[in-house]
Amino acid sequence: MIEREKEEHKDKGAADNCVLFECKDAVATITLNRPDSLNALTPALMQGLTEAMAQVSADESIRAVILTGAGRGFCAGADLSDVADPAAKSTKPASSEHPSNEDLYNNAMRAVMHAPVPTIAMVNGAAAGGGMGLALSCDITLAAESAFFVATFGPKLGIVPDLGTTWSLPLRVGRARALGITLLGERISAQQAQEWGLIWQAVRDDQLSAVTHKIADTLKRGSPSASRRIRESIDAAIHHNFSDQLDLEMRHQAVLIPRNMQEGAAAFMEKREPHFDGNRN
Repeated sequence: MIEREKEEHKDKGAADNCVLFECKDAVATITLNRPDSLNALTPALMQGLTEAMAQVSADESIRAVILTGAGRGFCAGADLSDVADPAAKSTKPASSEHPSNEDLYNNAMRAVMHAPVPTIAMVNGAAAGGGMGLALSCDITLAAESAFFVATFGPKLGIVPDLGTTWSLPLRVGRARALGITLLGERISAQQAQEWGLIWQAVRDDQLSAVTHKIADTLKRGSPSASRRIRESIDAAIHHNFSDQLDLEMRHQAVLIPRNMQEGAAAFMEKREPHFDGNRN
């Protein structure tokens, strides 16, 4: 399910590997690799994504993750070819050895959302349905100017948006736009997505890779512990009142100030980049 490429070494795995994993200079790149179907989601692909994220968790030299798609699309959402065929529906009960499709999909999304390092979605083409949810599960979402986002769930399939879409959308763009996006199913251009705050930045197609790797370079130089705690603090804010959030910030500072502040201050005074250790805790 997953093909790993380590540093400059490329492992020539099976041709049908649907997720590629490369690690270079402390940045892991995870590529959805079903270009003929615009990287449509299947249980095997989601299992491969979970395995790739497990490698990120296990390798503490990794400080940032880039998630992208092979070919001309990021992800077209669920592969509907099997869904449309009633005979293809499995009746096999789920178990720990044979998890259900629901488990495979949700486990992969949780693995991305709770990654131990910052994640970047490099959206190189269509992000439709579940592909949109996957793109929004990353901490920073960049899109080529030719890319677009579309929530096909309700208008086309008669289902509720999933893969975390109903969580991410209102947090990023507010209730009114989240409902418009999901009920109407209209395409949202990369530029419009940037203007609405759905993504961080729309980038010229020929500059997407360079801009993404520049951001990854910034993230990998930061403190992994601070990055994790920043992400946790931002996500916790919706559940806290102001006083609770102040207390959470101070609990994080109690760990980070002794660990990082002296180096950060010295680097600032010496006009150089700080050198933080790789501690993720």
